Amino acid sequence: MARPPFATILILFFTVLYLSDVVSSFSAAPRLSGDPNTFVLQPPYSGSNRHTMFMPLFLSPPNSSRNSAVAGGGISRRHLQRSDPHQPNARMRLHDDLLRNGYYTTRLWIGTPPQKFALIVDTGSTVTYVPCSTCEQCGRHQDPKFQPELSSTYQPVKCNVDCACDNDRVQCVYERQYAEMSSSSGVLGEDIISFGNQSELTPQRAVFGCENVETGDLYSQHADGIMGLGRGDLSVVDQLVDRGVISDSFSLCYGGMDVGGGTMVLGGISAPADMVFSHSDPVRSPYYNIDLKELHVAGKRLSLNPRVFDGKHGTVLDSGTTYAYLPEAAFGAFKDAIMKELHSLKQIRGPDPNYHDICFSGAGSDISQLSKTFPVVDMVFGNGQKLSLSPENYLFQHSKVRGAYCLGIFQNGGDPTTLLGGIIVRNTLVMYDREHETIGFWKTNCSELWERLGISDAPPPVPSVLDRTNSTTDMPPTLAPTEPLHDSLTGELQVGLITFYMLLTVKYSDLKPHVTELAQFIAHELDVNTSQVHLLNFTSKGNDSLIKWAILPAGSADYFSNATAMSIIARLAEHRVQLPDTFGTYQLVEWNVGPPPKRTWWQQHYLVVVVATIIALILGLSASGAWFVWRRRQQALVAYKPVDDAVPEQELQPL
Repeated sequence: MARPPFATILILFFTVLYLSDVVSSFSAAPRLSGDPNTFVLQPPYSGSNRHTMFMPLFLSPPNSSRNSAVAGGGISRRHLQRSDPHQPNARMRLHDDLLRNGYYTTRLWIGTPPQKFALIVDTGSTVTYVPCSTCEQCGRHQDPKFQPELSSTYQPVKCNVDCACDNDRVQCVYERQYAEMSSSSGVLGEDIISFGNQSELTPQRAVFGCENVETGDLYSQHADGIMGLGRGDLSVVDQLVDRGVISDSFSLCYGGMDVGGGTMVLGGISAPADMVFSHSDPVRSPYYNIDLKELHVAGKRLSLNPRVFDGKHGTVLDSGTTYAYLPEAAFGAFKDAIMKELHSLKQIRGPDPNYHDICFSGAGSDISQLSKTFPVVDMVFGNGQKLSLSPENYLFQHSKVRGAYCLGIFQNGGDPTTLLGGIIVRNTLVMYDREHETIGFWKTNCSELWERLGISDAPPPVPSVLDRTNSTTDMPPTLAPTEPLHDSLTGELQVGLITFYMLLTVKYSDLKPHVTELAQFIAHELDVNTSQVHLLNFTSKGNDSLIKWAILPAGSADYFSNATAMSIIARLAEHRVQLPDTFGTYQLVEWNVGPPPKRTWWQQHYLVVVVATIIALILGLSASGAWFVWRRRQQALVAYKPVDDAVPEQELQPL
């Protein structure tokens, strides 16, 4: 055998040295119980009080790096093919609010017929999962559990050499554990997933997790599950890319302060001319990272070594994390620079005594004017490009003091990783261009994203009125994600009444005194007048309360306008009605639309009868008054006094 050349030996030596260094660097990371190959970042301040969802940031274990049910191929193979710029994409709305809920969700339909789920969009997760009907330990979530037996296209992923198998070695399983001590585990299945009415992308087959056990925040959260957007063969993005149906890119656009919702795009879009880019190295970290070099506050560069942002996993973007976390040195410099610029404001205690939040009062309640009080923060990337952060990108509103704000950037404990959560990119279109290993940022109003990009915005998905009644326990309200919308509410199919059942996790006795207040919240969330919301029925179901509501047209109108009806139905069907925590969580059990209730002859004509009666009374009283005056005048004309009538003495007036 020929001796290998000296250069090859050197390459092999340094490769082994590099790998040993990588292994040693991860050996210091905290290991999660149950999976010795999984590592996570552990930012501080985790817990339900902080309303922060720390989603999985981990390396994919070797036994899940490839799955026979997923069209194969990893990063290296994918870079050999170029994306077709004319491929369709899936445009999907985002719901909820980052700071109130701790996450954003989107809607995904699974199975045939489709079953709808509200899933947290998470760039740190590599698997999508929903609660299964066989789940032994799952919480009460927004939608019913997935029922594989009701889907004609569902197939379990059978045990094979490329996956972890159950004890009987029949089906592939998954398990995910999180830094805040929550976990999810279950089996893997394959079915058709649909993306909603705004999507150009037709429904596709994909592998997902069917949960059998969930703990911690995953058990108690309102959302149904997780939509994994990270790198990995089980990721929704990777599966769609490997099938060749979308380009290797996706985008997220989060709403701004005090404005929930947003937009997600699976697939490529044209980058705006002034989009700012940073290199994202998939070899440097398994997570979506950026090449952050400098931080500026009010135009002044913080005196920091650029390597401070390159510790451990580097600077990571994670859509499943709410706030931002800096290494100790960077956080100290950032905090001092901010406080130096805010000498005119008063520092106050934070809203939660369990945390030492840095808060300021006296800034005013007008969010649009915050930039006049708080300084601009700039993030400078390795290529010299700069992303400017508005105050809404590093502040959150004080929940107890009006006009007060707190820093939404914290110290990352002893972890040298820089972790940037969703707060950093509010009102920012973030394009994860995985094919070209870049991440782009474009400051915009996410509620007006399509108008600014020059793309016509399709209407939101709504249920078809042709199926007049839908129950979320039977079939999802939006039955056909690719169905045209405007045809549903036209012609004789006019909506004159919208009713729905709402199941709340509050006792009947506790809720009854606050029904009027609840009706006001519902009216506000549906954008109707309180007078249009009517309570039809109120029953107790153990510790829960079942309420039937009716929404009627405004004023004396018999029907809703099509636009109004579509808006109300969409908000109900997509669970966009947000209620205060005092009302617990709610589930939409059933909704129904139809014509207004039939009215009796009196109900239809009572107004005419009342007006006619009033006019008759006025005319009668006027006639009686005129007759009385005429009689008095007649009596005055013929009045006389008898000759012997006594005349009262007249008092003599003094001269």
